[in-house]
Amino acid sequence: MRFPSMRYKWSFLLALGGFIAFLIHWVTFPARSQTPISYQTYEQGNSSVHVVTIPSDSNYIITPKISPPGNLKTLASFVTEHNAIAAINGGYFDPKNTKTTSYITQEGNLVADPRLNERLIDNPNLKPYLGKILNRAEFRRYSCKSKTHYDIIFRYSPIPPNCQLEDAIGAGPRILPMDTSVKKGFIAYDDDGNVIRNAIGGTSPNARSAIALTEKEDIMLVMVAQSPGKKGMSLADLASFLRDLGAVKAINLDGGSSSAIHYQGKTFYGKVDREGNPIIRSLKSVLLVKIGTLSQKRP
Repeated sequence: MRFPSMRYKWSFLLALGGFIAFLIHWVTFPARSQTPISYQTYEQGNSSVHVVTIPSDSNYIITPKISPPGNLKTLASFVTEHNAIAAINGGYFDPKNTKTTSYITQEGNLVADPRLNERLIDNPNLKPYLGKILNRAEFRRYSCKSKTHYDIIFRYSPIPPNCQLEDAIGAGPRILPMDTSVKKGFIAYDDDGNVIRNAIGGTSPNARSAIALTEKEDIMLVMVAQSPGKKGMSLADLASFLRDLGAVKAINLDGGSSSAIHYQGKTFYGKVDREGNPIIRSLKSVLLVKIGTLSQKRP
């Protein structure tokens, strides 16, 4: 009877071990998605603001995608193609040659490089600002051992120790913790204090898009929409609004007619024409929200 008892004992221990492993997986992995993504619209005096919040304890990732050369796509097309649950328009581009004016990194590879855009690099009017333009802020996703980490930081900033840069998308200016419009060449003044450059009209109300981080790295996709009688927000107004929502870091994305956000099957657009109809623009890049797992990390 000793041998059967020993066999049953080992079988029991193996089964118990498997059950414990299952419990550990059940407790730890699904806990990453206990807090669902949320969507809310905030009616402001001069705009409607759409906010999609991705909690830090979710198992969703935010990753950039780009259109192929010469073939821009709408936000809705990106969403359908990649089966995303949420999305927002991305960085700047030149609509005349469809080339990027923002850096984009995807799965560790630089996939969009503004230095290859001759209309940007060879433009004599931009020569004084090129150093600032090429070191603008970007939204980054890192793999740091077993964790995903997000940050909003300038292009030439180093990668943290023990981390890999997975994705990044440039735009700007960074508007939290402080506005870097002057520092990064979006606005410039002469010696008398007169504005001589205002690249994106940041001081005036307009449709806008942004991505923001809270202290605990909840991520907010934010789109400021116009409607008849409502012109939108300035960058200062947008920064103040995001701060009130708990954001500690934020970067302005391409705005105006590029502004668009998607959540669970519905796309909202920021810019409207004189009749109040939404303007749907094809885009160079977007940020998509998708289910993510540790297996998606690069080796």
